[in-house]
Amino acid sequence: QVQLVESGGGLVQPGGSLRLACAASGSIFSINAMGWYRQAPGKERELVATITNDGMTYADPVKGRFTISRDNAKNTVYLQMNSLKPEDTAVYYCNALIRYSVLFSPNEYWGKGTPVTISS
Repeated sequence: QVQLVESGGGLVQPGGSLRLACAASGSIFSINAMGWYRQAPGKERELVATITNDGMTYADPVKGRFTISRDNAKNTVYLQMNSLKPEDTAVYYCNALIRYSVLFSPNEYWGKGTPVTISS
């Protein structure tokens, strides 16, 4: 069993910064990819950023403001969010493709989400 636990969400004023973290735990053989998605009220869940061994990708609305990074030793992915805007308000979800055995393909896992509110 694998769990993803997010932390770091909260309320911040426009222009401020937040750093989200997501730690994976459980039966982990390897992690193929980790990423962040978000879902704003009344909207569909959307990709924010992903990180793999080949590099990072970002959604256009966050390019230049958000940075995704990963600590492989801790099985943890981070999202540094700077210059936050009210439209960044959403629940942020961690996502990971994790292989628990060399014999099997990776499975997709989701965290429960951490709320981020940008408001003055």
